[in-house]
Amino acid sequence: MEKEAAIIEAVLFIESEPQDEAALSRISGLAEGAVGEALGLLADKYAAEYSGVELARVSGGWALRPKQDVWESLREHYARKGESRLSRAAIETLAIVAYSQPITRAEIEAIRGVSADNMIRLLSERGFVKEVGKKDVPGKPVQFGTTKEFLRFFRLNSIADLPQLEESEHERFELR
Repeated sequence: MEKEAAIIEAVLFIESEPQDEAALSRISGLAEGAVGEALGLLADKYAAEYSGVELARVSGGWALRPKQDVWESLREHYARKGESRLSRAAIETLAIVAYSQPITRAEIEAIRGVSADNMIRLLSERGFVKEVGKKDVPGKPVQFGTTKEFLRFFRLNSIADLPQLEESEHERFELR
């Protein structure tokens, strides 16, 4: 199983996007069962304290990525230009979209109390939010939701992995 694990490790190293088990099977030529066992071996290997990387479930697939404490030490040097710089307004808007999606611009503005046009444009340009549909009300306003890039950036496998809001925080995401 070590050879199979090495193959999967090499695929994950080469691929820039997270890969699910089916894709890993197709790329490597290994059966999905063997891919699962190889992933288990790799998870054990990277769990060691001295390892700077981890095998992680990211946006529905598997990826090798720096461990959080290591990434914090290296972020300034390796982060894409502007990646770590989101304004307070952008983070607030992104949180509203993440916790309330799908949500319209008007609904975001009702929660924030200010125009959201610039923040939605910025977050769309960064690839964190996208149009996910139209609300079934007069005027059919566009609804926004988060993207796979949002999941990757915040190291989440799915939107369900967002921290749970406390009861008092729920009020912040309700329409005024």
